[in-house]
Amino acid sequence: MRLDQYQKLQALQEKLLDVFLDEAEPTTWPGRGLKLGEMDAKTRGDLYWVRKTAASALLLADRVGAAVGRVQMTGDGPSPTGAPAPDSEGEADQMETELGRYERQAQAIMAELQSGKGKAAFDKKVHGPK
Repeated sequence: MRLDQYQKLQALQEKLLDVFLDEAEPTTWPGRGLKLGEMDAKTRGDLYWVRKTAASALLLADRVGAAVGRVQMTGDGPSPTGAPAPDSEGEADQMETELGRYERQAQAIMAELQSGKGKAAFDKKVHGPK
């Protein structure tokens, strides 16, 4: 893995953790101070998706951290001098493939969360067709 890729992964993990910390703050959640039985359906649904979005950010940060950790444990990462560690071409291709897969997974999760289709399907499943 090249030094710039390694540094980008570390920076991405930090950004994702910041997003998680912002989204996981219970004082900003919908329906704060209300018991579940006192909330209307919209507020409960919003609360569910806020929690799910925070959990997705943490999951993604964990997966990026696992990729960084694998590089550190295998010694395939950048050397302390700043030069990339020597690695075989096959291992580099494998890491690129894996990184691309994680990026596609992250994009799919974010697209689902931002599209609202997932929430609509959940609402239809729970509340039935309207």
